[in-house]
Amino acid sequence: MSNAKSKSEQSEQGAEPEVAETEKAADEAAVQAADAEARSAAPEAEVSTEAQIARLEAEAATLKDQLLRALAETENVRRRAERERSDAMKYAAAPMLRDLLAVADNLSRAIESVPEDAGAGDQRVETLLAGVKLTERELNSVFERHHVVKLDPIGERLDPHRHEAMFEVPDESQPSGTIVQVVQPGYLLHDRLLRPARVGVAKGGPAKAPEAPQEAKAEGAGEQSPEPTEPGSRIDTSV
Repeated sequence: MSNAKSKSEQSEQGAEPEVAETEKAADEAAVQAADAEARSAAPEAEVSTEAQIARLEAEAATLKDQLLRALAETENVRRRAERERSDAMKYAAAPMLRDLLAVADNLSRAIESVPEDAGAGDQRVETLLAGVKLTERELNSVFERHHVVKLDPIGERLDPHRHEAMFEVPDESQPSGTIVQVVQPGYLLHDRLLRPARVGVAKGGPAKAPEAPQEAKAEGAGEQSPEPTEPGSRIDTSV
């Protein structure tokens, strides 16, 4: 009886170390698995961080591009508004000034229709003519104050942007296309045409050649043809 009891006690004592070793091995395996999982998770975390950084950089670049575009559009709108405001200030009086051109034409016709010696014996005619001339000068002063320039292009080359050709005049003494008569003067407001000048142009003469640039003329004047070098033409006779 005592022998059986001692054997059972020995078996229980021997089983306890085996269980402890098994638990220890299990703990070590769990630690190794946790380390392996942590090591495998680290690259994934690094990759996800790099992807997040790249995404944020792309978003920042997109927002920067949108901001630059918005600033450029705002600057364009500001410049366009300034140009429109400047044009409105410069050309606001164009309709009224265009209507006054007929008044200037009538005053000029009235002065031209009076002969030079018409008022020689009549004081009233002289006074009336002086008053009409004074009115014309005052109107021209108003035009000048408002930057209205009169176009009287006698002798100039026909410019379709400023002149309106009404007829052709046979004139061999003038180059073809030269303005020889002004039927109605034109007017400019700053650099904008209020009314083209109605003109007559010469026909039949030689066409006017375009003038050469000044630099080309200077170069042509500087380049002279070499003198002929005949035998004996360059003998030094100073001795």
